[in-house]
Amino acid sequence: MNSGAPGPLAVERVKFFGRHRGEVNSSAFSPDGQRLLTASEDGCVYGWETHSGQLLWRLSGHTGPVKFCRFSPDGRLFATTSCDCTIRLWDAAEAKCLHVLKGHQRSVETVSFSPDSKQLASGGWDKRVMLWEVQSGQMLRHLGGHQDAIQSSDFAPSSDFLATGSWDSTICIWDLRMETPVIFPHELEGHSGNISCLCYSASGLLASGSWDKTIHIWKPSTRSLLVQLKGHVTWVKSIAFSPDESQLVSAGYSRTVKVWDCNTGKCIETLKGVLDVAYACAFTPDGKLLVSGAAD
Repeated sequence: MNSGAPGPLAVERVKFFGRHRGEVNSSAFSPDGQRLLTASEDGCVYGWETHSGQLLWRLSGHTGPVKFCRFSPDGRLFATTSCDCTIRLWDAAEAKCLHVLKGHQRSVETVSFSPDSKQLASGGWDKRVMLWEVQSGQMLRHLGGHQDAIQSSDFAPSSDFLATGSWDSTICIWDLRMETPVIFPHELEGHSGNISCLCYSASGLLASGSWDKTIHIWKPSTRSLLVQLKGHVTWVKSIAFSPDESQLVSAGYSRTVKVWDCNTGKCIETLKGVLDVAYACAFTPDGKLLVSGAAD
């Protein structure tokens, strides 16, 4: 982790993106930080201009609540998942749907792009992890190992590993270099509740947030727990590393967003003002802006 002490987070010029017609389930910045995606319970995905707060588009197509959204690392695409059992791939420039990925049998709760933007991983209530080819929209492989619904996922910076988190309270680390049809994952154990969110840092550390009210920061290569962050009084819903890895932000069901020092494990800021459950949080790529989405 970054050895420098993080500076204070200035809370000013707060913008509200408030034209949703349902709860905000997920949010994501584009790689250049210029656009913000929000996924809503109203069945639509919204695109915003970050600095002005202008609504660029409101896209329908899913036939159920939109559970998760994420930009591709190259910024050309974004993906959304839904209770309608599908993943949609969208062209970010034209805001149009390119592929509808079908294969899950129940609600799809998470989606992640590989760092080269060529593959996509998805997981949901059918307990299945699926890998897809982005260009064609074809499913490449199916990974089985979790004993309950899959709630979170993220690719390692190298693209060689995929982390998935589940209601079975475990994190599976999948070695995607293996060519065998069946991959037996390494498991990280230590949480006592649903693994609701996962996030790799640029150097390959892995943070996990759970309904056990804690956040763990792991070194996956050695399966070692580096630090445990305690302070949330309710379930943790979303986490994100700052670009320099010195800080981690977390949002939960307690109407607060917390900022943590990753080196000491101490909470350095508690941001209040959220009027309802805080469902999503993310840093801009330069680390200067922080967004949170809520049920209000």
